[in-house]
Amino acid sequence: MKIIESFTDNHILQIHMLYQNEWWTNKRTLEDTILCISGSQVCIGIIDENENLQGFARVLTDFIFKALIFDLIVSPEYRNKGIGKQLLQFIKNHPNLNKVQHLELYCLPEMFSFYKKFGFTDDVGEVKLMRYIK
Repeated sequence: MKIIESFTDNHILQIHMLYQNEWWTNKRTLEDTILCISGSQVCIGIIDENENLQGFARVLTDFIFKALIFDLIVSPEYRNKGIGKQLLQFIKNHPNLNKVQHLELYCLPEMFSFYKKFGFTDDVGEVKLMRYIK
């Protein structure tokens, strides 16, 4: 397995296919996928020996105060093999993110234990997510 930060057209198609497997991303079009990748400051993929993308995550950041991790996805056949761990460790140690004070992410309660292993906490005081839907 190898970490990449540059994506071929084929890798972008594979990211889009990963998106189709998840409830939170399965309505994205290929054009949406291309735009969200190009609009993210950090994108990380993990490819196998055949250059096929097996894991992906992206980060939006101001490079000093906050970095928000999005779309951490591992292909179903590679889950529970350490790919998510590799992605998170690479993000946490990424040279462009080394000054960021807070790494944050959204996740469902069933994923809390996974992210807690990497130092994430759901103890954020009185902070509550708010959303405006267009």
